[in-house]
Amino acid sequence: MNGKSLMEANDYIERAEKKVWDVPGLSVSLPKREIQTIGVIGAGTMGGGIAMNFANAGMPVHIVETSQEKLELGLKVITGNYKRSLKRGKLTEDELKVRMSMINSSTSLTDLMGCDLIIEAVYEDIELKKKIFKELDKIAKPFTILATNTSALDINEIALQSLRPDDVIGLHFFSPANVMKLLEIVKAKFTSDVVVASCLELAGRINKVPALVGVCPGFVGNRILFERQKQALNLIYQGIMPWEVDKALNEFGFKMGPFQMSDLAGLDIGWKKGVVTSNKIRDTLCELDRRGQKTGAGYYDYDENRVPRISKITENIIKDITGHKESIKKETNEIIELCIFPMINEALKILDEGMAQRPSDIDVVWLNGYGFPRNKGGLLFWADQIGSEKILASLTDMNEQGYDIEISDLLRKICRNKKNILDFADQQVTV
Repeated sequence: MNGKSLMEANDYIERAEKKVWDVPGLSVSLPKREIQTIGVIGAGTMGGGIAMNFANAGMPVHIVETSQEKLELGLKVITGNYKRSLKRGKLTEDELKVRMSMINSSTSLTDLMGCDLIIEAVYEDIELKKKIFKELDKIAKPFTILATNTSALDINEIALQSLRPDDVIGLHFFSPANVMKLLEIVKAKFTSDVVVASCLELAGRINKVPALVGVCPGFVGNRILFERQKQALNLIYQGIMPWEVDKALNEFGFKMGPFQMSDLAGLDIGWKKGVVTSNKIRDTLCELDRRGQKTGAGYYDYDENRVPRISKITENIIKDITGHKESIKKETNEIIELCIFPMINEALKILDEGMAQRPSDIDVVWLNGYGFPRNKGGLLFWADQIGSEKILASLTDMNEQGYDIEISDLLRKICRNKKNILDFADQQVTV
């Protein structure tokens, strides 16, 4: 990107991160609920990180876990995080003590009855989440905001477990929650405007960049990520090695490619031993206990410092499963188009369905939650520079090669009307 374009990208990002706070149809004079005390259900990676946000802002938070053992483990991680900040000179001893004093904990949900906001942060099991919200309905005081941190599940279904679904909202923090700036605020079917406005104000208090989104599988960020992962998997089933895909995405500007990210998150997310899924390569790796960085091997091999190395084992597994005895090669630009153009297409479907307010909100999500290279301005800013006609032609060609991509009606309309992608008008999120 030339100097002028880089300056334009930076200016666009600055405007986008201001505009994201502007919600069409939401009156600025709307009263906000007072949020002073926070409850967090779950002391795992997400729950602990979420709690730290409030402690950092000087807000009392109470964490609940199912056992004392899990609670102590979670508190140990929180303490360790703060001690690392102390060691790096980002905190003083006094500040550490104050922040830890803001965090209380127990193993009883009833201890959350006085909280103004309760955030459920247990693992992604909708039946468990529904059970928790049914219990919270009996425990929480009137006008308590009930939030779920789910990253993809149907919040409308969760909200119906409560007799006060207008108080239910999604607050999707990103891992590590005490570091990542993005907060997807998910407006469900019954969520009141007062609850939305109160959560937007809260985001500012805890130093987050919010994006208001609607309820659909994966919301905005993960829904687009799922599409990238799908196309990346298509490539390795063609016999292209994971490190070739990651290398192309790294050269584009992502610090982590799809398979580097999978190894970090853990390949066993959604996998069970002995169960065959549609992803035979992943299943085979997991059965060999190659479940990512945590086991020292996944798509890559790792040394004791988690430095990745190209894996001959993974290469042979891919060759055996795909039937390609020689590694297939593709140009970097072709891999980038095959992975990123379908992401743009999915983003336009999200806009067309009313799941996001504007193109720049989607860019804010990917810039702050997924590491989209800032020098490119954002997913849809970059797409606008590439041009809708080129993207449509490329997606059409991909379908002719058997990629099976449902092309966005909005993309076709933009091309037909000779419009720019960024011309899309601001809209209210559909519920």
